[in-house]
Amino acid sequence: MKKFSSSLAIVAFCLGHAGLVLAEPVAPVPDKGDVAWMLVATLLVTLMVIPGLALFYGGMVRAKNMLSVLMQVFVTFSLMGVLWALYGYSIAFTEGNAFFGGFDKAFLIGVTPESMAATFSKGVVIPEYIYIAFQLTFACITPALIVGAFAERVKFSAVLLFVAFWFTFAYLPMAHMVWFWAGPDAYTSKEAAEAAGATAGFLFQKGALDFAGGTVVHINAGIAGLIGCIMAGKRIGFGKESMAPHSVVMTMIGASLLWVGWFGFNAGSNLEANGTTALVFLNTMLATASATLAWVGAEWIMRGKPSMLGAASGAVAGLVAITPACGWAGPMGSIVLGLVAGAACFWSVTTLKRALGYDDSLDVFGVHGVGGIIGALGTAIVASPALGGAGVYDYVTNAVGDYDMGTQFISQAWGVGVALVWSGTVSLIGYKIVDVLIGLRVSEEVERQGLDTTEHGETAYHV
Repeated sequence: MKKFSSSLAIVAFCLGHAGLVLAEPVAPVPDKGDVAWMLVATLLVTLMVIPGLALFYGGMVRAKNMLSVLMQVFVTFSLMGVLWALYGYSIAFTEGNAFFGGFDKAFLIGVTPESMAATFSKGVVIPEYIYIAFQLTFACITPALIVGAFAERVKFSAVLLFVAFWFTFAYLPMAHMVWFWAGPDAYTSKEAAEAAGATAGFLFQKGALDFAGGTVVHINAGIAGLIGCIMAGKRIGFGKESMAPHSVVMTMIGASLLWVGWFGFNAGSNLEANGTTALVFLNTMLATASATLAWVGAEWIMRGKPSMLGAASGAVAGLVAITPACGWAGPMGSIVLGLVAGAACFWSVTTLKRALGYDDSLDVFGVHGVGGIIGALGTAIVASPALGGAGVYDYVTNAVGDYDMGTQFISQAWGVGVALVWSGTVSLIGYKIVDVLIGLRVSEEVERQGLDTTEHGETAYHV
């Protein structure tokens, strides 16, 4: 028996040096289904911006400013995409400190077709290139959201200079604070989890949940828009002249494209094609539908008639609110969250806006800021397993962990507060710098004539 054991040891030793023993870790291989889904999700988020957001915003301005809004969204998307590849991805998604990443992957140095990015399941990866492309679309749509707040009165050059500044000092740090972590495979024990957590972003360490961008995208952009519309000043004739949307048809088409594209935005954020992705997909559908009904119902009661513009705005409010919660809420919780967001955002763009007197042209703060805050705080409620939520997964025990709604609400409040203060401060500085360097606002003559012909030498419509 002893001789037999010795023989086994020799065989094992030989096999080990021949590379046949499974002691060597096998690198995970991406699943083609996950890769295909992420390619589609990335295309869907692109669809959200160009043409979705562009048409949604463009239809709400006056005809003389239609092309200016399309240009601001289209070119902002293009500029942010290039900046993302040059340095944005590296600052957002490499290890640095709790607020900023480093420059290890500036210019995408070291990334190859063989480079892999972690997902939310242990041992499951996707190609890093598709992760970069997917996150690029988030970095592009967020600054583009801001332009709706000061539409019809800000110089095109000022828009581009501001969004470049804001992207660098507001979007990238927020993305790092909320979304950067070592990945699930690092959480092998309590000690390993503590070590991995220490390298994560500030708000990730605080326990803030943001599945697809409630803080990073919507609150971040919403407060920047509010400050921008205040600093730019009201449009000439605001409150005295009609500034009705020139094409609610275009706005409806844009809202519909946003709704469709948002499935890539939310469900794509799971980074895999599995049951959670399906849950996120359903949650996104239900919250949007219920918010549409809530906005239309509130408008019907308050104004006597339901409008297409209201329905489109309600849909976007629902999409915004479910974004941070979509991976943790249950279907019924999503419906409730949508109902609350639809009614609250209607109130914010009517009563609140009128009371405070600011001219947020396309209600960026009223929908994205307020909806994002409702969604971020509401995540703590709808994520509770006691209310049908999915809870929060514990990668150390490989099971859903104990859930404390009060503790989670505090974590969510951290996310909301930091987003408001950080983005608000960066925005204030950014607008001031742009105003000093080149001026924010067009002249009165240009504004009255319209930005299409004066800024771009074109018109959207030929009569």
